[in-house]
Amino acid sequence: MNNEKKTPGAAKAFGALLRFHRERAGISQEALGRETAYSKSQVAMIERGQRRPRGRFVELADEMLSAQGALLKVAEEVTASGVAAWFEDYLEEEAKAAGIHKYEVQLIPGLLQTPEYARAVFHCAVPALDDEDIEAGVAARIKRQALFRRKPSPLVTFVVEPAALTKPIGGPEVLRENLLYIRECAELRNVTIQVMPDDLWVHAGLSGSFTLLETEGRRSQLVYVEGQGSRYFLSEQPDVGDCFARYSALRAQARSPADSARLIEQVARKL
Repeated sequence: MNNEKKTPGAAKAFGALLRFHRERAGISQEALGRETAYSKSQVAMIERGQRRPRGRFVELADEMLSAQGALLKVAEEVTASGVAAWFEDYLEEEAKAAGIHKYEVQLIPGLLQTPEYARAVFHCAVPALDDEDIEAGVAARIKRQALFRRKPSPLVTFVVEPAALTKPIGGPEVLRENLLYIRECAELRNVTIQVMPDDLWVHAGLSGSFTLLETEGRRSQLVYVEGQGSRYFLSEQPDVGDCFARYSALRAQARSPADSARLIEQVARKL
């Protein structure tokens, strides 16, 4: 199958199928783990779609559970999707969002990354990723950028800290090319990019990076937060309203889009 046919939710689909065949066979998670050199908790994570199967897990599980190749077939979607299993829920919401609003502290946001910059980011991963996973991740990240030009056009805004635009991930040339790409994206009518000043005495974003999504014709709102070993959605009030208010404050405190564009150009020229 080619990558255009890969869809979010592959890890969950595989996990559900694995659980179906395991329970039908009357085999416990612990027993399946012993056969595949996985722990019971790791098998449970795979069944919940929170972890991708590695090594010979799929082959051994398919044989042990008499799945007749069904697990092998669905696993092709999982291994080739190019995104972490836990990120698939977010991608499902992003793909249908009418509004996407991102505040980023450390890195150039994924939707604004060039392939070279994205590749450098994946190379920094700890534990290290293998080459196949890195290239699949780069392809999936760049593919997401098609949303800028989809119809109907989503409203996409970014508020980015200066450090995210100056950290030389991949080296000065990689960063320079990415800054020039950001400048191009800022010319799109449905995209707004703002940079925070670095000398503010007050700041609404001290709690860290987050993403806001407006779905269902902007009738529904979600907040996505990602950190060290944890990631979650906020969907209830007052949490969602507080985050949208925080983002509004950040936009008011940030440089104007025009000033931000000039700053990005200046940083690029100095590299």
